[in-house]
Amino acid sequence: MTETTTAPLLSAQGVGKLFGHVRALRDVSFDLHAGEVLAVLGDNGAGKSTLIKALSGVYDLTEGRLRVRGEDVSFGKPADATARGIATVYQDLALVDTRDVAANLFLGREFRRGPFVDRRRMYREAERILDGFTIKLPSVRVPIYLLSGGQRQAVAIARVLVGGADIVIMDEPTAALGVQESERVLRLVRDLRDAGKAVILISHNLQQVWQTADRIMVMHLGRVAGIRRRADSTVEEIVKLIVYGDPDTERDPDGAPDAGTGEAGAAPDRPDGGTAHDPVKDTDRRAAS
Repeated sequence: MTETTTAPLLSAQGVGKLFGHVRALRDVSFDLHAGEVLAVLGDNGAGKSTLIKALSGVYDLTEGRLRVRGEDVSFGKPADATARGIATVYQDLALVDTRDVAANLFLGREFRRGPFVDRRRMYREAERILDGFTIKLPSVRVPIYLLSGGQRQAVAIARVLVGGADIVIMDEPTAALGVQESERVLRLVRDLRDAGKAVILISHNLQQVWQTADRIMVMHLGRVAGIRRRADSTVEEIVKLIVYGDPDTERDPDGAPDAGTGEAGAAPDRPDGGTAHDPVKDTDRRAAS
C-alpha cells in the first residue's frame, strides 16, 4: 500500500466497551483505508475478539463512535454492519457443509426464475467469481464437506465479494491450515487489498503478518498499545508491545477493571496454565516460526 491522503473507509474514535463493571475495550482509535491490510495483534484477552464483534454489529458500543466513509454509524445488529459494506470471515466460516459451493456463495440471495431457484445462473456466476482465485476448487457443484480447509476459506472470502463488502475482517484465517494452504489464503488476502478492499487481519502469526500487512495495530488489555507501519517496524518492537503494552496507555483513569485482570490486578489463569501477562515464550516462538 502506498501512502494515501484519502479519507478512511472505516474510522474508530475512542471506542470503548463495558460488560458490567469490566472494561473490555478502552479508547480504541484507528483508521482503515481502501487498499490496505491492517493486522491486529495481541495476546489472549487483549480485546481483539471484542473489537471484531463491535465492528461487525454483534456488540453495541459503550462509548466512542464509528465512521464509515466519513459518516457516523451505529450498529444494533450484524445486518447493520453488512449494509454498510462490512463483512467478517470468522474462524468457523459459517458455511453449510451439506450444500454445494454455489449454494453457499449465494445463500440468502439466490437467483430466481419465477418461483424457482435459477441454479444454472448460480453455477455460472460462482465459476466466474472463483475463476481468478489462487485457490482452485474441483467444482462449484461440490459440497463443502469435501473441500480442504484452504478451499473452504476461499468460498468464505468469495461470499464476501458476492455481498459487495469493501471492508473485510478476517479472524485468524490460517489458524487451522498447513503451510501451503496458509500461503494460498494469504495470497487471497493480498488480492483483496490489490482489488481496493480494506482488510483487517486478526492473527497470532508474526511471520504471516510480515508477509501480508501494511500496518500493524497491537492491542494490550483492551487498549491500542501501538500502530506501526510494517516497513518501519521490527519483530522485536511488535513483540514488546504484545507482551508489555505501552506504559503511557496503561493508566486507569476511572478504576474500572480491564478484561484480562482480576480484582487485584492479577492475571487470570489461561486454559494452558499460563497467564494473560506471561506470553513471552509463546510470542517468541511465533516470531521464530
